[in-house]
Amino acid sequence: MADKVIRVLLVDDHQVVRRGLRTFLEVQGDIEVVGEAADGQEGAERAAELKPDVILMDVKMPGTDGIEALRLLRDAQSAARVLIVTSFTEQRTVVPALRAGAAGYVYKDIDPVALADAIRSVHAGHVLLQPEVAGALLSQDQAGGSGQGRGNALTEREREVLTLIADGRSNREIARALVLSEKTVKTHVSNILMKLDLADRTQAALWAVRNGVGG
Repeated sequence: MADKVIRVLLVDDHQVVRRGLRTFLEVQGDIEVVGEAADGQEGAERAAELKPDVILMDVKMPGTDGIEALRLLRDAQSAARVLIVTSFTEQRTVVPALRAGAAGYVYKDIDPVALADAIRSVHAGHVLLQPEVAGALLSQDQAGGSGQGRGNALTEREREVLTLIADGRSNREIARALVLSEKTVKTHVSNILMKLDLADRTQAALWAVRNGVGG
């Protein structure tokens, strides 16, 4: 539906980057840039004020960086979905950003049309990772070795529910797809989070991506 405009907040310490993002995004009929911030602290404050749907966030910024900003947003229980958009390619930043609550991680050289699609995808509830980012997560899990072990505790039905969570489906959509009541789906989701020692649906979706569930 084109009548739902996605409200976006830009958080990047480079004004030229913010200007370029704004210029492109403002020609998208379903995306509106509602504000800008030059560091993570200001970004968290602007998010509380503006209530954006999606935040485009750099990782490396002077003062409060993107990882700390994600923690501030999480502590404030912000409903905004955060898409990390960065030129910083060291893999050690990927996992902390996603664990701190980012819903996606892309690089600044992403094609502009793909970036707009990424915003729409994250807003729709999907977890968005560029291939190199997914590779970094897989490397981390292979080194740790604990992910699949926890996954063995899931029932077949819970794995079906997890697959649909990773696809960005709501509880109502999962209930419809699996012919279950919403109450039953909520119980399955709670059990999945407990068994996998995860905090929320976004973390569950990331776990599914990392461990090859669904897709």
